[in-house]
Amino acid sequence: MAYRLPTISLFAMFFLLRLTAVADVVHATTALNQGRVDEAALELRSDLKMHPHDAVLHQMLCRAFYSEELADRAIGECEAAVADTRSDDALLSENLMWLGRAYGLKASRANPISAFRIAKKVVASFERSTQVDAKNVSALSDLGEYYVGAPSIVGGGLDKADRLVLRMQPVSATKAHRLLAMIAEKRDDYETSEAEFKRAFEAQRTPQTLIDVAGFYQRRKQCDEAVSTVRTLVRMDRAKDSAIVDAASVLTACNREPQLARELLSSYLTSPARSDNAPAARVHVQLGDLIAKSGDSEGARREYEAALALASEYAPARKALQAR
Repeated sequence: MAYRLPTISLFAMFFLLRLTAVADVVHATTALNQGRVDEAALELRSDLKMHPHDAVLHQMLCRAFYSEELADRAIGECEAAVADTRSDDALLSENLMWLGRAYGLKASRANPISAFRIAKKVVASFERSTQVDAKNVSALSDLGEYYVGAPSIVGGGLDKADRLVLRMQPVSATKAHRLLAMIAEKRDDYETSEAEFKRAFEAQRTPQTLIDVAGFYQRRKQCDEAVSTVRTLVRMDRAKDSAIVDAASVLTACNREPQLARELLSSYLTSPARSDNAPAARVHVQLGDLIAKSGDSEGARREYEAALALASEYAPARKALQAR
């Protein structure tokens, strides 16, 4: 007679496997936040062989591919994450949000005809995400940005953005003010836009809300105000999180303070507050480009190589390295 394991042992084995999977997700999340994309992707692929219908693992792998700007692979994993989500509205909303972002990445690189078709998938994913979980602030914000930026023929429109503000206000006054600012800016009402960006900052005084003020000034070519706002942000952002990467981008767009921009990017790359909001590989390339402008080709090369060491399929780093 074949030996059969007792039921309790089978349960214990299953429980240990799930604990291992949870630990692996934590480890992969840490690796992804720190920018070690290849390491995170390798671990996630291994875990998916054992748990092929784990929605969280698929979402994490989607985010890894997204950070490398590999749109088709990101879409495939996020579609699997959505399909495999069961009885968890918050998780389903998150997965739909990331799917919308992945579609958006693909649309941004597609020809006009393909982009038109894909854009409809972007807005459909964001809208469904906010329907599944009306308190998903990030999804509401993404949907608002889409409504403001996209033409009505692909589901955008300021009228829809206006209505979305009413849904956002009970959930996040900060994000509602931000969306009002974007709507006003789109309508060329710059006085109202500036005021609403500042109201968002007053509602939640964080580096993330202040960078929106700096970005507004940069787009309006008010670079003195933009630089002043960035300096305030730098003093505020003790954690050195992704906001200082955006601050460096504002300085670069204004063609101001290149040394400060380099210092901000370097600070982020050594900060424990790194996240996939600003993938480290992208920041290395951004820093490499600034260093290259100073005439230091070898220093720039080191940054591009550092990017590829973290994310070997990150095409902008490979392209920049080949150009050296």
